[in-house]
This record gives sequence, structure tokens and C-alpha cells, in this order.
Amino acid sequence: MKTRLTELLGIEVPIICGGMMRVGTADLAAAVSNAGGLGVMTALTCKTAADLSAEIARCQALTTKPIAVNLTVGVVATPIDYGEYIRAIIESGVKIVETAGRSPEPFMEAFKAAGIKVIHKCVAVRHARSAEKIGVDVVSIDGFECAGHPGEQDIGGLVLFPAAADALTIPVVASGGIADGRGLAAALVLGCDGVNMGTRFMATKEAPIHQGIKDKIVEMDETQTQLIFRSYRNTARVYRNSISEKVAAIEAAGGGFDEVHDYVSGANQEKAWTTGDIEAGMVTAGLSGAFVHDVPTCQEVIDRIVADARAIITGRVAAMFA
Repeated sequence: MKTRLTELLGIEVPIICGGMMRVGTADLAAAVSNAGGLGVMTALTCKTAADLSAEIARCQALTTKPIAVNLTVGVVATPIDYGEYIRAIIESGVKIVETAGRSPEPFMEAFKAAGIKVIHKCVAVRHARSAEKIGVDVVSIDGFECAGHPGEQDIGGLVLFPAAADALTIPVVASGGIADGRGLAAALVLGCDGVNMGTRFMATKEAPIHQGIKDKIVEMDETQTQLIFRSYRNTARVYRNSISEKVAAIEAAGGGFDEVHDYVSGANQEKAWTTGDIEAGMVTAGLSGAFVHDVPTCQEVIDRIVADARAIITGRVAAMFA
């Protein structure tokens, strides 16, 4: 497939495995890139910049295809020396960075000087416009359906994707609610240049999470996620479990973040991811889990999605106008 995104990034198909904390390791990134998409490692999964350098080197040993690094800014309580992480990325030779959280403007000069293409994740068209103005190369626009932090505007992809495509001149990547060929076909028809998937790639053989979590994603339907942290203006979409229900109840009663902190702690999240106990902690998952029905390889996922999208666009839709 050829779109502005594939041409810009040097990838074969317009599919990105977006950066996911704990999940975005060299193994998953290399598998996605080897399958023709863009695999993304997550910088802050590595505890230090030196660890990130080592992880990038490991990924580069696993693939000769383009890879990217996600750098999420301003969403953790622990102080982070972003300059060190940026230096590690630049010195590694990686030529694509996915930024999220706060504006990447403070880092753009360094990235551009190193010849790095920047994909910035946004949840609103106004943020996307601002990102284009500061020189990012691609905007990944997150619809309300996405896992993680969908923002506070609650705009679904069916509206947000074409709105962003209308507003920007740079390539737009659709993110949220996409896990199969129908989603890719829809994103392209709506004016986007590719798709970003997280939940779908969590349920692959190469994803470095416990099989028990993958099995729960396969069992999901469209009602199995929950929005939490709404009252703290930091909305998160997570798998609906006893933890998310407890957090929602505390919020409904007017409780502050200090009352939910222990439930959503990183230690409990790590326990869930590594033991497969979905009730042990907060687990990020998107609505697209409703379309995940197996745990294949990344190659199988990408091949299937591309084939199904092609069949939809050149077969089913084309036949309607024949």
C-alpha cells in the first residue's frame, strides 16, 4: 500500500503500533516493523537513558526496517531528564519519534537538526493545528475510543478523523477503535493516511505481556472498558475490572486522587501485566478490543488487515458503484 505516510516514513503499509508503556519493547517494535508497519519502542519503559540506548540497539539487531521511539512528556510524577532520553535517541540513529503528552516544541530543534521525523499524538483538532505550526511531520489523532488518555472532549473517530484531515496539510494517522481491515479502510476513506493501533498489538504473540491479559482482550466486547480519572481532568480508558469500578465509585463520592492512588499504583499495574491477573491492577485497553478475537503474530495481524482493507475498498465498496 502507498500513502503519504508510507512514503514519508519509508514503511510498506500505513500501520503504526503506537508507543505503549510496558509493552513497547524491542521485541514488539521489531516484529511490527519486520511485518511492514512501524514499530514503536516506549522510551519511559526504560528506567534510564542508558537502558533506552541498549533497548534501541537490541531492536536494531532484530530489524533493518524503520523503527520509532515514543517520548511521552509530562504525565508522570517522577522528575525525568528528557534531555538525556533525547540524546540517547539521537545518538542511536533512530529517525522517527512519536511524541505525546505536552507539546514537543522544546525538542523540535534538536529533532530536526538530527533529521528525525516527528509524529505527535493529539486528542483535539486545535492541538493538531498547533503541532503542525511548530513543524511536526505527522499528527496521530486519538478518538474517544482509544486506550489510555482520550482527552476531555469526547469526540469519536468518525468525526475527529475527517475533521483533522480537513484542518491539516500534513499526514494524519487515525488512532482509537481500530483493530481490523474495516478500521483501516474507514480511516483511509475519511481522509487519513494511516492508522495507529495499540490494543490489537497487545494481543499478539510478540507482545511482552502475560498470556492471561491477552486472553482477556480476546474475550472483550464493546462494554468492557471504563473511563476513570474524569473528575481529575485526566480521563483514562482502562479495562473494566474491580479496580476501575472501585476508582469510579471513589470519584463519584467526591474522593481525591490520593484516595485512589494505591489502587492504580504502578506496582499493581506491573503485577497485573506480569501475572496475568486482570483484577490485580489498572490495565489500559481500548474499545477496539471488541474486534480482537485471537492472538496471532504481528505479521499475521498486518497481512490480514491489509488484505481485508483491500477487499473492502476494491471489492465491496467498488461493487456498489459498478
